[in-house]
Amino acid sequence: MIGSSGQIGTELVTGLRSQRGIDAVVASDLRAPQVEEDGHFVTLDVLDKTALHEAVRTWDVEEIYLMAALLSATAEENPELAWDLNMNGLFNVLDLAKEGIIKKVFWPSSIAVLGPTSPNENTPQRTIMEPDTIYGISKLAGERWCEYYHAKYGVDVRGVRYPGLIGHRSAPGGGTTDYAVHIFHEAIKNGEYECFLSEHTRLPMMYMPDAIRATIGIMEAPSDRIKIRSSYNISGLSFDPAEIAKEVKRHIPTLRMSYAPDKRQQYANGWPQSIDDTEARSDWDWKAEYDLKAMVDDMMAVLSTIQA
Repeated sequence: MIGSSGQIGTELVTGLRSQRGIDAVVASDLRAPQVEEDGHFVTLDVLDKTALHEAVRTWDVEEIYLMAALLSATAEENPELAWDLNMNGLFNVLDLAKEGIIKKVFWPSSIAVLGPTSPNENTPQRTIMEPDTIYGISKLAGERWCEYYHAKYGVDVRGVRYPGLIGHRSAPGGGTTDYAVHIFHEAIKNGEYECFLSEHTRLPMMYMPDAIRATIGIMEAPSDRIKIRSSYNISGLSFDPAEIAKEVKRHIPTLRMSYAPDKRQQYANGWPQSIDDTEARSDWDWKAEYDLKAMVDDMMAVLSTIQA
């Protein structure tokens, strides 16, 4: 796995190792892991093609999960680096598959490929996509390249469009939906939270255990069932800051919530409120398990124990 120290990678490494064995998964990143774990770890820059080839051959890698990327808010601060990492990192991995050195690639896309002109409710798999962030632009280009490499070279590449992700094992990575993680930590620690999105900014979200199940599930599905090689819509739950605050207040009734929208509000305004994932459900039996209440209950139970 490349980008194993990020928000998703941290939990995906654990999920894969628990399923396939500790020694079957090689984690890699430029940064040290956020969570101490048993298993192989390699310091690796996905933009260093020579080092990437060497690591793949040394460890006899057959599948790559490419999780390294600059997310929406962070990417806007450094568009050139974001484009370089998000695009050329993908090319380096796809070329390994094209050359037959690896057999399968997972590459994550995002709801950021959608934009202000996309349908706002139950956004379908195939629709208008005119993203207005560098992150969304790079992910949309990546979707097209994945589809191209599959059609022209037979590369077995698979992906999903992640919504906002909420987890407790690692820090968020600079995304517009990170408030839905921050609120838990601030509520438990300080009893108050100032949200950087407005009160009724409704966005698609997903609890991390569902995201990990989706990632592993699509990679384990028979190849003939994967009919979309750009990236599949997947849906979990949709809510706004006021709704999640109400759920957190069931556990911390004294929580004080305030709102101070910043530049991330503009990015959120261009994204849909809910996602139609009919094709993922039909093609490889995807289905989310957590609703808002169940997610908040689990997050509070875990984080309250950790921060006690």
